[in-house]
Amino acid sequence: MRTEQLEYVTAIARFGSFRSAAEHLHISQPALSETVRNLERELGVDLLDRHRSGARVSAEGRELLPRIVNVLDAVDGLRRAADEHHQTSRMVRVGTVNAGTVRLLTPTIRAFRETHPSTQVEVVGAQEAHIHRALQEGSFDLGLLTCLSNDDMPPELETTRLLSGHAVVCIRPDSRLAQLDAIAVEELLSVPLIVMRAGYLMHRLLHRLLAGRTPPVSYSTDGGEMGKLMVAEGLGATLLPDFSLIGDPLERGGQITWRPLRDDDTEVWLVIRRRRSGSHPLATRNLHAMFVARAHALELARTGAIR
Repeated sequence: MRTEQLEYVTAIARFGSFRSAAEHLHISQPALSETVRNLERELGVDLLDRHRSGARVSAEGRELLPRIVNVLDAVDGLRRAADEHHQTSRMVRVGTVNAGTVRLLTPTIRAFRETHPSTQVEVVGAQEAHIHRALQEGSFDLGLLTCLSNDDMPPELETTRLLSGHAVVCIRPDSRLAQLDAIAVEELLSVPLIVMRAGYLMHRLLHRLLAGRTPPVSYSTDGGEMGKLMVAEGLGATLLPDFSLIGDPLERGGQITWRPLRDDDTEVWLVIRRRRSGSHPLATRNLHAMFVARAHALELARTGAIR
């Protein structure tokens, strides 16, 4: 006995004919008739009275129909329970370029864990291209990335802006550049530079600003978090979005600070992306909503402080 056999019987009882039931079920009338006939043979009961003008539930079928409906309701309940379990207890994988993580990612995941204690969250640092590919393939559920406000957005991914800011120079408080109110590109060329590797937005932006010029000493690293640590250790300066520095533990502890770039007002966004096609599990939808809500609160606090 298969559940679709029971579903077919209830459809015939509901629509009163094989033709209407077959159209509703999107199967052929012969296939529908044969499936129900097999169920009747298995049960040893004629569930339907067949006639030229249609079909109706037999007396025996009327006695069994409530039980059939109860079985289908139980199966639906089992499916809903299993789906809810899948949605709430699975792992959510988040790819990130490691920008804005301290004020946004960490508090959001902490709050998510309080409401979804059975759901694991895996945070993976990666370059933009890898995150996009993983989102499209389904190996990442969400992606946190930086982009410029005038960048083209990938059409196959849904993009929501979380934070906006500008590129700034991250330095140690005892750096001579910290004595300046703003730092020109020429002044950047006078100090060792910590450069993000190709594949990160800050690499692209710095390459554009330098216009082919090279600093006397440079280091290459992956992601803003390592860049901040290298600055704190006195290796040089680096270019990062201001929202990845404000409120950072290293900034709060006085180990790093930042200054704006002179004559450059390029707007940088932190965005969250997910696949446009297909459905997203409940846990993923909830985490996405929590990222958006947390970012909105941070933006309100920032604009309020500016006023």
